[in-house]
Amino acid sequence: MKGFKLCSLLLVLAAGLVGCKSNGIDEPDTPTPPVVGQEVKKDVVYQANPRFFGENECLKALEAQLPRISNMGCNILWIMPIQTPGELKAIGSPYCIRDYYGINPRYGTMNDLRSLVDKAHAAGMVLILDWVANHTSWDNPWITEHPDWYQHDANGNIMSPMTWTDVAQLDYSKPAVRQAMKDAMLWWVKEAGIDGYRCDYVEGIDHDFWKDINSSLKAAYPDILMLAETGNPAYYADGFDMVYDWNSSSAIMKAFTGGRPSNVVTEASDALAEVPEGKSRLRYIFNHDVAAENDAASSIGSRDALPAAYVLASMFGGTPMIYSSMDVENLSGKLSFFDYKPLVFSNTLSAEYKAINDAFKATADVRVGTIGNYSTASIVCFSRKAADHTLLVAVNTTAEAQSMKMPITVAGFSVTEMITGNEFTAPVTLDLQPYGYTILLTQK
Repeated sequence: MKGFKLCSLLLVLAAGLVGCKSNGIDEPDTPTPPVVGQEVKKDVVYQANPRFFGENECLKALEAQLPRISNMGCNILWIMPIQTPGELKAIGSPYCIRDYYGINPRYGTMNDLRSLVDKAHAAGMVLILDWVANHTSWDNPWITEHPDWYQHDANGNIMSPMTWTDVAQLDYSKPAVRQAMKDAMLWWVKEAGIDGYRCDYVEGIDHDFWKDINSSLKAAYPDILMLAETGNPAYYADGFDMVYDWNSSSAIMKAFTGGRPSNVVTEASDALAEVPEGKSRLRYIFNHDVAAENDAASSIGSRDALPAAYVLASMFGGTPMIYSSMDVENLSGKLSFFDYKPLVFSNTLSAEYKAINDAFKATADVRVGTIGNYSTASIVCFSRKAADHTLLVAVNTTAEAQSMKMPITVAGFSVTEMITGNEFTAPVTLDLQPYGYTILLTQK
């Protein structure tokens, strides 16, 4: 990439622009009520697959990237499962756990993890581990030591969950299973100093377990951060701090591949309206599952669209996430998270994400404001108005230059472009480069 694909703003008296497609707004210029309960947190998550950082000694390699990751504005580091993986019936998944107390030897040692935690804390970051509570590998010692801890079919055979034949389903009706899992989760916080967990497939286990584990963890470690892999807001009541916005990824992808851009605003508004005070939703374009199932380039039209797509994942609200590989240039194809595939990370992309995250944090208070959806057939455009400020975000979802009328809530006002810092009077027409974007904040 040769630089940020930002917008140029032109005051245009004629009806059209030479070289640009002009689109009318496909949503009325009528603001909708503010999102009730939406948080104004400034957290940004970086999801790290250790296998993308090295063939061996992955934790040390990840530690070497911490300055770059922190400098992007990411303050929550989520590391995918580090525990010793299974081999019996295994297919290479890191979510197939053989030893809940061991570290994958290719990743490193407990001392390596402690060093990574210490460095993250020194950089102002918290570090959470992926935790797989629903199932184990087939060679986990519990299989032979405690076969009654697992679910069995009518023939007495230990079952797999759903179609995941590489793992065995634990039976959470057994108090011993609950206690063993709680002990393991408490152990990592105590011994490694981690700051919380991203809990895999929480819907496979009943609410009572999650209420118990969250209560126990927070009683011992009040600041612990708990993220649930579910889009169901009912899990907030179990003590989770954050759940997924499942539909954020697909809504954003569709906007860049022929779908209706205004749906991005509608989806985000609906999802964030369900967030209680003090809680959050995780919003993203790619995570490990999405990247494994979708082409890294064509799923958003072009790899050049990544920063623009990330603007949509971040600037409306919630907690945005960057997945390791989003900060790599020219990737294409599906990206399996089973493989060891060291990536070459881009300083240019990292700088652009930093600029977007800086804008995200600087406009936090305005993101609780009244919503206006001004999207066109090619541009996602929305505003948030709170107190003395209006935030306007516009993203061109196409590979061609586009223009639109500047929404009346901003046109003619003194504004600051939050990426460049430039100050000017907002014109009546907004011109965006291919996959360009702008983030404007009106001045007092």
